[in-house]
Amino acid sequence: MSDHLHSPSTRSGPFVLARTLAWLRLCAIAGQSVAILSCVTVLKLDVPLLPLMIGVCVLAVFAAGASFRLGMPWKISEGEAIVHIAFDTLVLGYLLYFTGGAANPFVSLLLVPIALSAAALSIVGVALVAILTGVAYVLLVPYHLPLPTLGDKGLDFDLYVAGMGVNFVIMAILLGVFISNLAKAIRTQQGEVQRVRERALRDEGILAIATQAAGAAHELNTPLSTMRTLLPEIRREHAGDNALGDDLDLLDGQVERCRTILREMVAFGKAQLSQAPEQVTVAQFVHVCMERFQLLRPEADVALSVEPGTERLALRSPAGLRHAVINLLNNAVDASSLNGSAYVGFDVRADGPWLVLTVTDEGPGFDEVDDLGTLGLSDKATGLGIGLALAEATAERLDGELAASNTGHGAQMRLRLPLSVIGDHA
Repeated sequence: MSDHLHSPSTRSGPFVLARTLAWLRLCAIAGQSVAILSCVTVLKLDVPLLPLMIGVCVLAVFAAGASFRLGMPWKISEGEAIVHIAFDTLVLGYLLYFTGGAANPFVSLLLVPIALSAAALSIVGVALVAILTGVAYVLLVPYHLPLPTLGDKGLDFDLYVAGMGVNFVIMAILLGVFISNLAKAIRTQQGEVQRVRERALRDEGILAIATQAAGAAHELNTPLSTMRTLLPEIRREHAGDNALGDDLDLLDGQVERCRTILREMVAFGKAQLSQAPEQVTVAQFVHVCMERFQLLRPEADVALSVEPGTERLALRSPAGLRHAVINLLNNAVDASSLNGSAYVGFDVRADGPWLVLTVTDEGPGFDEVDDLGTLGLSDKATGLGIGLALAEATAERLDGELAASNTGHGAQMRLRLPLSVIGDHA
């Protein structure tokens, strides 16, 4: 994504500030309109109605433009957010000029932009906002029209105290609601940045493992070829030893299996480089997964369930998805074996725009679900801690999700993938 665009997950502090200002602007327009009309109709104060309403209308026009701007894809910079604050301050100063200037009890509203910017802008940005509002306050001290009075000093004082009370309530609401929401939005943004950083570190670790695996695959090809050459010679030299012949047959099968795995690794790497997905139906995809898994773990008792109608869905299966499913199945049979079971449940169904693959086991369940998918973390004595990390990385690459939960008699892994990404729409 371009640096000039923003998405809901990458909206910056200035964007959150601009959105908060937009809501405050609407509240200000409503509050100012009510206050001006109340002074004219209820209190009968001689305020300049036309200039004040012109200021409110100008603010309303700017509010409409700012709201339209928030819906555009371009990122809002800190400078643009400061321009929004400057315009709001200018309009507020204009209204205060006609209503007593610095003697108006609502003059403390000039502090609101500073409080808001402190939670979203840099130190330089906050300093600019503080200077801007400070200059506005200083100018309002000598330059303003006197605040209209009721003709009675007691009533004027009571009116001033009432204005200060209303101002206190407004400031309390702003500080208690809007600033807390602004801070919460920024904390959410920081949490998203942290999650992206953790994913990047995990992907970097997976890349390092893949690099090592490629080197190991290249080096293993030579000793496997040597063993494959020596096995027939050993069989000829000990043709009469039936027990040794059986062991040699088993060893020959294991060597051939290793060579098959290496060929699959090379084919998988080529598929990743070409970015060409495999076009299959759900039934074909599941059949291949089960065929390879049962060759890998023949002791597993798999209960396969495919929702009627789902098996005919056409997929553009990307490289790596099949390996992710096999990793989940392999982890499930390992978990079930801890309780003396070989059961693995595999459910495939379509849930609206999602393809849901659910793997269940009869193991002890998870202790810490939040730690799943952490590279190098495994509860198995022989585990490398990369199976779930690879499956989670595959899900995220396909805009899906991998969710873990305990069922009470085991654990469940649910892989949800959007059909808009993996479905064949041809």
